[in-house]
Formats: sequence, C-alpha cells, structure tokens
Amino acid sequence: MSDILAKAADALNDKFTGGEFDASAKFEINGLGAIVIDSSGARVSDDEADVTLSADAETFEDILSGELNPTSAFMSGKLSIDGDMGTAMKLAAVLA
Repeated sequence: MSDILAKAADALNDKFTGGEFDASAKFEINGLGAIVIDSSGARVSDDEADVTLSADAETFEDILSGELNPTSAFMSGKLSIDGDMGTAMKLAAVLA
C-alpha cells in the first residue's frame, strides 16, 4: 500500500464526522491506486462505489488541502467523474 494513499485516507477521515456522507465514492489517483469513502470513513481500496472521481496526485492533493475546489477541478478538466453526479456534489460539499 502506498504511504501517500494511507496518509490521504487519514486526512480524509479527519474531514469527515459520523453520518456526514451517506453514499460511497472512490478517488482513483493516477499511478497510485484508489481510496473509497463511505459512511464507515475513508480507506485504501478499489471497491465499487456510487461515483468514481479520477485525477492525478497533484490535483487530488490540492483538493484535499482546500487549495482547489472540486467543482473547479471538474470544470477545468483536472478531475473526471463517472457515476452519480449527485453523490459527487455531496462529496464536494463535505470536502469544501
């Protein structure tokens, strides 16, 4: 397991509080792997999810740190979304 992914999962867990996100989402980080987020929290995994968000490591780090708004990343083509757009919007609200 990548240390980068493990640290990112820990950072995502710090952003979430119980019951805040009731769906499932997967971040696919190009060249590194994937993180799944659901009501149990974030973990390094490649499980199926309601929505999959794909980006490079730099974009993901910028979103996680708050330097890049997920919606802006999507609109500029840095982030691609496959699946339920409503779930992606819920996730963006939690990450903001």
